[in-house]
Amino acid sequence: MPAQIEVAIVEDETDTAEMLAEMMRLNGYYVQLYHGAQTAIFALQRHRPSIVILDVMMPDISGLEVLRYIRRDPHLHTIPVIILSAKSTPPEIQEGLDAGADLYLTKPITFKELKAAVEKVLAATA
Repeated sequence: MPAQIEVAIVEDETDTAEMLAEMMRLNGYYVQLYHGAQTAIFALQRHRPSIVILDVMMPDISGLEVLRYIRRDPHLHTIPVIILSAKSTPPEIQEGLDAGADLYLTKPITFKELKAAVEKVLAATA
């Protein structure tokens, strides 16, 4: 079943993006990588993934703005979104959850933690 699930990863740091993508591929997911917020927004207007893993700190537009865009769009608002960020203070985490994240994870993350988080969010939204 995971082979039919598409994970969109929005992460501006190439090494981190590739590591996350490989983690998801090893779990049998199909992965689309977006190396910036504007690229992700443009792609999401044309194609709807099963779940989004979203960084917050990006050079062009904040990941929180991408999340707010997803939550406002009638065609995208039900897509589950996991924030994965180096921002880890309680107010920063709360801001992400208030913006509409289904789950907020902090970096660094292990293979096992990411796998469990994706499975948990997909199960909750199924």
